[in-house]
Amino acid sequence: MGEDRRQAARAPEVERVRIRLTINGEARGFEVAAGRRLLDLLRDDAGLIGTKEGCGAGECGACTVLLDGKPVTSCLVLAASCDGHAVTTVEGLGGSPGTMHPFQRALVTHGGVQCGFCTPGVAVTGAAILAGGHQPAEGARLLAGNLCRCTGYEKIFSALEAAAEEVRRDE
Repeated sequence: MGEDRRQAARAPEVERVRIRLTINGEARGFEVAAGRRLLDLLRDDAGLIGTKEGCGAGECGACTVLLDGKPVTSCLVLAASCDGHAVTTVEGLGGSPGTMHPFQRALVTHGGVQCGFCTPGVAVTGAAILAGGHQPAEGARLLAGNLCRCTGYEKIFSALEAAAEEVRRDE
């Protein structure tokens, strides 16, 4: 017991920072360790578990969120660097609770969802593709950072084309 106390006394103190950011349209404040990842803040502190951790190295795209409207792999972003910025997760793509983004709906109707592990990152990236005015034909290139072992991608690309058509009709 005495040894544990001495080790705890020697442990370096972790610097903590206060941050404010907007998550899915809601202003939030947190006190986080300076080295805490955005992914961990979203899942553990904000309770938004839709964003998944796949590789932890920014290679698979499962943890993709929008940071000020641009897709980022949240496993590589420090939460403290998001102070004053806006983050959108898969839960916030539809704009209001219980509302799905057109690409989320299209993923379901076109069979682009199978095991579901890559789906949050794919949905977020696809929403960014549509918001950026890109053509669905660019989908393969623009979704290249999102790995999926189940769908073979064709159903994801079909869903992106269908969502693009829905967005065009609604404009």
